[in-house]
Order: sequence, then C-alpha cells, then structure tokens
Amino acid sequence: MTQIAADSPSAPSGIAKPRRMVGRVRLRTILIIRWIAVAGQALTLLVVHYVLGFPMQIGWAGTAVAALAAVTLATQVRRPQSERLTDRESAFYFAFDILQLAVLLYLTGGLNNPFSVLILAPVTVSAAALSYRSTLGLAGLAIACVVLLGIRHEPLPWPEGGFDVPDIFVAGYAIALILAVMFLTFYVYRVAQESRRLSDALSAAQAALDREQRVSSLGALAAAAAHELGSPLGTISLIAKELARDLPKESDHRADADLLVSQSERCREILAELSRKPEQDKDHFNVLPAGLLVELAAAPHARPHVALRIEFAPDPSEPRDPVLPRRPEIMHGLGNLLQNAIEFAREEVKVLIAWTRGEIVITVTDDGPGFPPDVLRRLGDPYLSSGGEGLDQGQRQGDHMGLGIFIAQNLIERTGGTVGFSNNDYGGAEVRVSWPRSVLG
Repeated sequence: MTQIAADSPSAPSGIAKPRRMVGRVRLRTILIIRWIAVAGQALTLLVVHYVLGFPMQIGWAGTAVAALAAVTLATQVRRPQSERLTDRESAFYFAFDILQLAVLLYLTGGLNNPFSVLILAPVTVSAAALSYRSTLGLAGLAIACVVLLGIRHEPLPWPEGGFDVPDIFVAGYAIALILAVMFLTFYVYRVAQESRRLSDALSAAQAALDREQRVSSLGALAAAAAHELGSPLGTISLIAKELARDLPKESDHRADADLLVSQSERCREILAELSRKPEQDKDHFNVLPAGLLVELAAAPHARPHVALRIEFAPDPSEPRDPVLPRRPEIMHGLGNLLQNAIEFAREEVKVLIAWTRGEIVITVTDDGPGFPPDVLRRLGDPYLSSGGEGLDQGQRQGDHMGLGIFIAQNLIERTGGTVGFSNNDYGGAEVRVSWPRSVLG
C-alpha cells in the first residue's frame, strides 16, 4: 500500500472533471477568425489573378471563398455571438474550415501552393481549446487532406507554362506537414492541458481560502455581536433580578420574573462563550501558540484509531513557545497536510514543532506507507497520476490526486512559508513546513 496526496474536501465540485471542455470557445472568436480568413483568401485570389496575371480557376476558387463567407454570415445571423460553443460544435466548425481550405488548395496547386501550411492552423487552435478526442479527429482529417492534396490537385497558377515540382519534393513536404500536425497536436494539447489543470487547481485553492475566510468572518461577527449585546443584556438581567426581588412570593408574576432571570443568565453564558472564540479578532491575524494551532487544524480530520502526538524542539536561546497567526491560509494549508497524514497513518501521526530565533519549522510524519517514488518527485503538481501500476486499496486514483497537496503548498507559500516532501527512515511520509520569523510578524 502506498501513500499519495489527499484530496481537498473543499475543492468545489464544479472542477471535479477539469478535462470537460464545454463552453471554452466563444462563437464571436470563431466568426472573427473566419472573416479574417475570408478577407485574406479573397484578397490573395484577386491579387494573384488580376494583378499578377496568373491563370487560375477563379470562378471555382471564388465559389469556395463565397461558401465560407455564406456559412459564416448565416451563423452570425442565426446565433448570438456571445454564445459559448460546446466541444462538438467547435470541432464541426474547425472541420469545415479544414475542408474549405483543402478545396481551395486543390484548385490552386495543392501542396505546391505555399499557403498550404495554413492547414495547420485549425488543428493548433483545436489542440489549445478542445478535448483530446476532438483534436485527434481534426488532426486525422488534416492528415487525410494533406495526403489527398499531395496525390491529386489542379496545377499551381503560374505564368509561362506552369510550375513543376519534383514528386519527391512534394512527398517530403507532405510528410513534413503530417509530422507537424502530429507534433502540434501533442505538444500544444499537453501545454494547454497543464495550463487548464493549473488554472482549475488554483481556482480550487482560492475557493478553499474563501471558505476559510468566511468561517473566520462568521466567528468575528459572532464575537462582535457578543460584545455589543453584552451591555443591554446586563441591563435586562439587572432589571429582571430587581423585579424578582420586589415581587411577593405569592404573586402570579413571580414565576415569570424568575424565568426571565434564568434565561438572561443563559444568554450571558452563550455570549461569553462566543467572546472566547479565537476568531474574535476582526482582522483574522490573531495569534495562537503553534501547538494549539496544529490541534485546531487537525481537529476536523481526527480519527479514533490514529493518535496525534505533538512534540517540541526549542532552541536553547529561545525557550518560549512560538506563536503563529491564525490566518485562513495557514489553517487550511496545515489542515490539508494533517488530513493526508491522518488518512494514511496506521496508528500515529507525529508533529514536531522546532524553532530558532529566525525560523519556525513544523514537521508532520506518519507511520503509513509513505509516498511512492514516482509521485514524490511530482508532489505539488495538481492532478497527479501514478500511471496505474501497483495500485491497491490504499491508493487514490483519478484526476484529483495531488490537489489537496497542491492547495496546501500554494496557501502556505502565500504566507511566506515553504513546503518539502520526503519519506522518513521507517517508510512513512514526512512533510516539512517552515516560515522565517520575519514573514510572520
């Protein structure tokens, strides 16, 4: 059984499948690109045929450009330009662009035409914006068009008897285009996928931070309310006691007065409890001893069979226990790391708090199976995948692997700290979190 990063419980469900590509491309973007293509194709045909005087099938070529313009205009009229297209709809639009360009190239020299390189454009855009399946389909369509254009096409417009290119050169150029399609499909998609995953994971980290801040704000609001209500409640309690004292025992209102006194005392106890909450400081930067802060961060994730042991290693020159600000980033970041350790520990999680005059270090170790070597090298990246080898019931699988660790590391680094991962001597996982005292105030 091997250990990997735990999922963050606060990661929003809306990013549970970061590869879902619906709604990533707006119709306005495609329309703008198409009108630019229409203008460029029409201008090129007019210049080549009427200005340079090259003979060509201007009628059929103009029809191909007109078809693209007509389809673009119909789409612009029928659908709102602000609409976001689904993955399939975007793929159909790009497929039409590839076919239209292939027809135009067929009429104007095929792969002998230097503009044939533009067939890479729709595939590149697809790799950056669409799903892997759609991108593969468009890449296959582009490769098929390249092969057909290399085999059959009309002569390249050229004065004085035409322009002949050796077949070996055409074949080499076709192979180059095919390799370019394959390379761009893989490379651009991988880069865009990493960017999308990073964006989704950062959104999850921000959502977790916002949630922690809302919890802190509620605590501060409760403490403020307790402070403001204390004075009027004291007045009510005083008057109730005077009424109870002045009323005779046989009075019908004596019981009501006693009830009012008891309930006012209960309200005072509730307000006093709210005032003792650690969230009472409105700026969320109240400080706590490091050991207490670790206990609070681990409390929501406690398990009956796993013991949490906190040890201290003070610097002889700095014997006082260190304090840490109770910031949402620190609470949630440490909480994620402790959750991961508690989840995979067999019997015990040990937290060692060490400090010097210049640094505070919190080391979390467990007696679990530890991090797999292939995962350990990539911890801190969102949505890890261990490749499915050697997985058993103790391992997590799926797109969320590493998201909890990613969120924790980013939140802690936001406070000026650093996070390191390793395995301890007896095989369990070890996470080292450190802050320079200068950044903690």
